Amino acid sequence: MALARVSSSSSRLLLLPSSTTSSLLHSFLRPFSTSHFSAPRLSHSRSFPVDASFPQTSPLPSTAREEGEVTEEAPRPTSRRPWKPTCLYYTQGKCTMMDDVSHLEKFNHSLLLDLPVNASAADKAKPQKLDYFLVLDLEGKVEILEFPVVMIDAHSMEFIDSFHRFVRPTGMSEQRIGEYIEGKYGKFGVDRVWHDTAIPFGEVLREFEDWIGGHKLWKQKQGESLNSAAFITCGNWDLKTKVPEQCKVSKLKLPSYFMEWINLKDIYLNFYNRRATGMMTMMRELEIPIVGSHHLGIDDTKNITRVVQRMLADGAVIQITARRHPDTSEVKFLFKNRIR
Repeated sequence: MALARVSSSSSRLLLLPSSTTSSLLHSFLRPFSTSHFSAPRLSHSRSFPVDASFPQTSPLPSTAREEGEVTEEAPRPTSRRPWKPTCLYYTQGKCTMMDDVSHLEKFNHSLLLDLPVNASAADKAKPQKLDYFLVLDLEGKVEILEFPVVMIDAHSMEFIDSFHRFVRPTGMSEQRIGEYIEGKYGKFGVDRVWHDTAIPFGEVLREFEDWIGGHKLWKQKQGESLNSAAFITCGNWDLKTKVPEQCKVSKLKLPSYFMEWINLKDIYLNFYNRRATGMMTMMRELEIPIVGSHHLGIDDTKNITRVVQRMLADGAVIQITARRHPDTSEVKFLFKNRIR
């Protein structure tokens, strides 16, 4: 199946946000009008051919911290380019300052800068059974607050597109929502962006279905699964537990495209013969620098994607690890050796 590449100048939603400060948000992110640590080598020895594929970024001076930046996780400096946060309004298609030079100088508007791939690295990748991976990392324990997805080509490892929405809870009072968002996103300084852009989960799914449909990954037919694509999550929680729970709260039927997924922890365990408790462990062991803020969903999704790119370059074959029965909702785990 052919699928056109999306350029950085496209009007599509291409980007993953990093971090931004409240002061900078107030100065440069007008709301839209409507409303890296040494680590032991893995037992599965590899030469890590894609080190140059992952740009190492530099933190801002302490006098000018961008919102959401976690200083102890900030990547090391590089001569390639200075790091700058990604516009969180832009990732959702709502940036109104694309003609403002000062805004463009301060904020990143291209995910291609954070997820490049060397051709030599891609040449070492093994054939995959799927054509596309949709990396997903939800945020929100009570209700889903953030739904970020990064789409990459399973063969070339290249970034194709992204989908990002902040999600407004439907089963909470406005006071509880305010407290919930302050506790979750206040520490990153992106609570304002959340309030400006969040929409109910049902609307998020409708927009997401238009997005995957536009990429010819899914057709709106009952029981239809993704077309030669699969979600990749860092654990089973996102699709085994949280999405079904949210669908119940939002009074929605669980969509058919959520019936199977890839738990990257299981792939990591079987490929490297080493257990990883999460994304941070994987990145530390693979010596991949962290970009952005841990637990800001769009940044975590970006970093998980970097792990996926590295594993593909190392020769991993990434395949479905879990499948839900559409009638009984029972989940079958397909790997005997898996993280429990």
